[in-house]
Amino acid sequence: MRFIYVICLVALVSHSHAQDQPEAYILKSIYFGGGSYYVDEYQFEELKLLVDSVEDIRDYTITIHSHTDNIGGAAYNEWLSEMRGDAVIRKLLFLNFKSNQIEKRDFGQFNPVYDNETWEGRRKNRRVDIIFWPVVM
Repeated sequence: MRFIYVICLVALVSHSHAQDQPEAYILKSIYFGGGSYYVDEYQFEELKLLVDSVEDIRDYTITIHSHTDNIGGAAYNEWLSEMRGDAVIRKLLFLNFKSNQIEKRDFGQFNPVYDNETWEGRRKNRRVDIIFWPVVM
């Protein structure tokens, strides 16, 4: 009887813990041309479609991670990264998100995900990642 009690208790703790886990985040990347911080209409439409497709998306918190490739100097890429992040934030504000929902981190040319030694890698590193995190109550 005691053994069964222990198993039930462990099951309850595990089940309770699983309910406390937040839902998965949503990631949307906006890509840019070399030296550009312009969010084109196609990507803005894709962002709007995503926002419209997720129930209660305006209840999420948002983290912006802005990146560049390694072409140009570090100072220039830091500036460009900031401009890209700010451009995406303006689009989110236009979509009625609140500024206090958004946190921004500018990485510039540092912390690349893709290989900056290839054209394809540099193209993929010229982006802003928008990460939507569900608010856990």
